[in-house]
Order: sequence, then C-alpha cells, then structure tokens
Amino acid sequence: MKSIKVCIGSACHIKGSYEVIEIFKELIKYHNLENDIELLGSFCLGECRQSVSVMRWDNKILSVSKDTAKYLFEKEFIPYI
Repeated sequence: MKSIKVCIGSACHIKGSYEVIEIFKELIKYHNLENDIELLGSFCLGECRQSVSVMRWDNKILSVSKDTAKYLFEKEFIPYI
C-alpha cells in the first residue's frame, strides 16, 4: 500500500488541507484505490510557501489546492500505482 501524506499544520490548514483531504478521499473511492492508497494527515512537510503540501510515497512534495487536487491526483498519483 502506498501512502499520501497531507499536511494539516497551521499554514496548510488555513490554505485548505481539509478540502484537499476530502477531495482525495472521494477520488480514492471513485477509482477503487482503497486497497492501494493510504491517506494520512501529517504535520509540517517544510513547504509552507504555496498551497497545501502533499507528500507522495516516494517523498515527492506537491503543492495542492482544492482547485488542482483532482488534476494532480490523476497526474501524479494514479499513473504510479
């Protein structure tokens, strides 16, 4: 199982980490990936400058907003499962 960590620290919380988590939950279910992807909350990932920080299982950190969550999920996660 591969893990996706979404920062829930102060800066990312303000930038919408809850919304990103909810979108990712829906996409995991929609694509039937419940047995392939584990969605985790994490404190600061060290990339607080842009949108919500999300770390892929290979330690790649992405900056994700509620507006880019679906696109990035399908581009940066699904092809690598």
